Amino acid sequence: MGDSRQFRFTNAKAVFFATITAAILLFPGFTSLQSQVAPKFGYHVVHGWPVLPEGRVLGSVAGCAVDSHDNVFVFHRNERTWPHSDELSTVPIALPAVTLFDGRTGQVLAEWGENRFAMPHGLSVDRKDNVWVTDVALQQVFEFSHDGKLLLSVGERGVAGNDSVHFNRPTEVAVATDNTFLVSDGYRNTRVMKFSPTGTFLFQWGTKGNGPGQFDLPHSVTLDQMGRVYVSDRSNGRVQIFESNGKYIGEWKSKDIGRPYDVAIGPDGKAFIADGGDQPPAPPDRSGAGVVLADGSVEERFGRWGNYDGQFQMAHCITVATDGSVYVGDITGGRIQKFVRDGK
Repeated sequence: MGDSRQFRFTNAKAVFFATITAAILLFPGFTSLQSQVAPKFGYHVVHGWPVLPEGRVLGSVAGCAVDSHDNVFVFHRNERTWPHSDELSTVPIALPAVTLFDGRTGQVLAEWGENRFAMPHGLSVDRKDNVWVTDVALQQVFEFSHDGKLLLSVGERGVAGNDSVHFNRPTEVAVATDNTFLVSDGYRNTRVMKFSPTGTFLFQWGTKGNGPGQFDLPHSVTLDQMGRVYVSDRSNGRVQIFESNGKYIGEWKSKDIGRPYDVAIGPDGKAFIADGGDQPPAPPDRSGAGVVLADGSVEERFGRWGNYDGQFQMAHCITVATDGSVYVGDITGGRIQKFVRDGK
């Protein structure tokens, strides 16, 4: 009896698997149906976000950050472009360079900064919803209120230097919980500077090179919930991590991380990295965004090089809202895009 039952069970299995095989061969959609039942979750672009007024474009999107309401600040250059000569004009851009978008609808909530900035770069928002920006042509760092009132400026307008009161094309600001702030400086200086809440220089670290604690174009700086410092060491193709006093902790570097232009820390502690690609003389290139775990492993990448929705010509800034939405600014493509997890 036992052998008979085993024989019938074996035959039943054979019939089952034969039926499944036949279904796959005869109905190609069967496998896609299976994938719909058990999808692989990832990020997808939200089409139609943002919504710009009639006749308006952003131009090069350099910086982006969310405020406490999950609305999105964008720092952009309008008609201004980076010249081939690399000589940056200090003539102010006439149109507003800061735009605030509703994170849900994409509608414009506010604009400000007209006739003030010459070459916008980094933008960050602190816990008070104040807005911090860097201008690489003006060689200055600014703090503004949420509605655009100037609160603080650091650096001498249009004057470059490598001492404690000058910058040389500063790239971004990160504000700590005690209101001290860090500046990644920058395109021509290779250091991170720390300042008091009133803008008094405290200390700095970093020299030119590719060793631990050295930089080759520190392109952005951000902080996690523990106060650790993350620096996008762009030309070295890595993210370096430091304690708040500048002590080196480690680095993230891999093919999947690519060339980090910006780093943002999500509400769950994961890092989101904008990979700007390598800018070869002729396309194709690589660009995208990565989700990175604490050990430096890349959990997921989304987006790729291109000019369609969900693609980037050069991902330059990235920010993450409390609801998990991810916003990526494309400096060459002249736009910002919103991404959400599948199923949302």
